Amino acid sequence: MRAVDLHTHTNKSDGSFSPSALVELAAQKNLAAIAITDHDSVDGLDEAMAVSGKYAVEVIPGIEFSTCYGKQDVHMVGLFIDHHKESFTKELDSFIESRTGRNMAMCENLRAAGIDITYEKLIEAFPDSVLTRAHYARYLYDRGYVKSIPEAFDRYVGDRTKYFVPREKITPQASIRMILQGGGIPILAHPPLYHMSSERLDKLVADCKEAGLVGIEALYSSYNGADQRDMRRLATKYDLLLSGGSDFHGTNKPTLSLGNGYGKLFVPEEILDRQKEYLRNRNR
Repeated sequence: MRAVDLHTHTNKSDGSFSPSALVELAAQKNLAAIAITDHDSVDGLDEAMAVSGKYAVEVIPGIEFSTCYGKQDVHMVGLFIDHHKESFTKELDSFIESRTGRNMAMCENLRAAGIDITYEKLIEAFPDSVLTRAHYARYLYDRGYVKSIPEAFDRYVGDRTKYFVPREKITPQASIRMILQGGGIPILAHPPLYHMSSERLDKLVADCKEAGLVGIEALYSSYNGADQRDMRRLATKYDLLLSGGSDFHGTNKPTLSLGNGYGKLFVPEEILDRQKEYLRNRNR
């Protein structure tokens, strides 16, 4: 059985590979399918889907939302998004526009620190991208203000720096509603990374299930055996589909490989088959 990777990023958000190059890489690794799940963006989907036949790799249209659960950062992946559906794209555009003010404010803060940066220069450096802090870090590194990407986060763009400006976030429930509106499957991404207590994580999953959550990432690059067992237990308890992926970002996460993560990840194609079966039954 071939592997799939249902959580990847391109240079349309904070990855380094173009959408078509990512599909080509997937073919080189003999993956049956990949889902492109850029942060708050569907801009790379058409390019990737256009070359999927050439490389014999199925491309699942997706997205990843950053949400806020209380004060906790929680990510929601949407798979099988109808990314041309007008009601979905309008709401997504509105969400993206709300980030522009935050980006301008962060640029002003960095300028006050003596860094030659403006919002326009950032856009010029990373055209056609939904800007994230990884782009700021890369900008600072490329221009010699820091010696590494981690240093950029430590000194300038991390949560605890004086230059950071938090951006508007939506709730997990609101992201689930958007994904469902786009015809997709909402998947709670990498829950162990939130370092919640078992009780709080259970409450998060219960709240999301009530809002329409369909799946949970039970396979992920950094999981250990206990993490996988815990995610499968939650999936069984709340009748959720399994999903999994590497969270590949290319050279922005240089030790993380497409398809097999840090070397031990394997997401079997049958997981994707079950998701497709769910969609067929839902759409009858």
